[in-house]
Amino acid sequence: MASVSFEKAQRWYPGSDTPAVPGIDLEINDGEFMVLVGPSGCGKSTTLRMLAGLEEVNSGTIRIGDRDITHLPPKDRDIAMVFQNYALYPHMSVAENMGFALKMAKMPVEERNKRVQEAAQMLGLTEYLDRKPKALSGGQRQRVAMGRAIVRQPQVFCMDEPLSNLDAKMRVQTRTDIAKLQQDLGITTVYVTHDQVEAMTMGDRVAVMKLGVLQQVDTPLKLYDKPANLFVAGFIGSPQMNLIEAVAKDGKAFIGEYEVPVDPAAAAKMKGNITIGVRPENWRMVDSGQGLPVKTTVVEELGADAYLYGTSDVEGTPSALIVRTSGRDHVRKGEVFHVSTDPQHVHVFDTDTGERLSD
Repeated sequence: MASVSFEKAQRWYPGSDTPAVPGIDLEINDGEFMVLVGPSGCGKSTTLRMLAGLEEVNSGTIRIGDRDITHLPPKDRDIAMVFQNYALYPHMSVAENMGFALKMAKMPVEERNKRVQEAAQMLGLTEYLDRKPKALSGGQRQRVAMGRAIVRQPQVFCMDEPLSNLDAKMRVQTRTDIAKLQQDLGITTVYVTHDQVEAMTMGDRVAVMKLGVLQQVDTPLKLYDKPANLFVAGFIGSPQMNLIEAVAKDGKAFIGEYEVPVDPAAAAKMKGNITIGVRPENWRMVDSGQGLPVKTTVVEELGADAYLYGTSDVEGTPSALIVRTSGRDHVRKGEVFHVSTDPQHVHVFDTDTGERLSD
């Protein structure tokens, strides 16, 4: 096993005006599950492919442990890649697919079969070893692709959106399987996804990217509780954080006439135009005439919880405010209710720079 480090690694595609990845600095610890997350086109897959040797590094350095692998061919990097589309050989059985890389490496048949059997047992594929990929479900094919990576016993796993072809239920099951497997094997893993729920549930740490630049690298909970800027605040969380334009006057924050309770540390830094962030679960309903009025437009009932989507006629509020309530205790569509929150649940950002002002 080994750590991975990117030192100002840059990828600039020929003919492009700007680099896809301007120069990333990222340290991934030995045995860590690191998730790269961000919207489409943010450079996360390019970063992974630079590590795997599938994209040229124009400047900077990438290391696995103490080895500089920046310009090594992929076969010499000791990594194993799991792709979005499985990339299985249709004419080979599951066992042959899993053992193919070992066969190419001239590994003795006995050792090869032993590794394939061990990986198949780990992934629940033992009874499918003689089948062809076309006889398997999407989830089973993805497990075969995982098995092919495991048998190689690499220093690093590289996974490029491996769950995006699965249906919702299978995706939840498989992400649990991958997280447990990585924990059991202890192999350093770099995992790319655009799904922030996947990122939050799987990663030891998560790196949020925008336009090739790292916005924040932290544990899932810290990203959720203390987003570093407006982009991270809006990207992490499902449903996303309510981001509301406000005005700071004399150390107080106002949305229209409503004064938002803000912690003293943020109040001391506020001036001019600010953006207030409140998670859906951090609103609380208050009596009529208090707080922020919200007219319900949509009610999403999820059983234990309900999400109320509504609009407010107060200047600066977005087109939809989202409030989480108990599934048995909510208003009906078209009704008006009032919400407030507490200082410890209010995130304050500078509207112009996007930087966080709260501690």
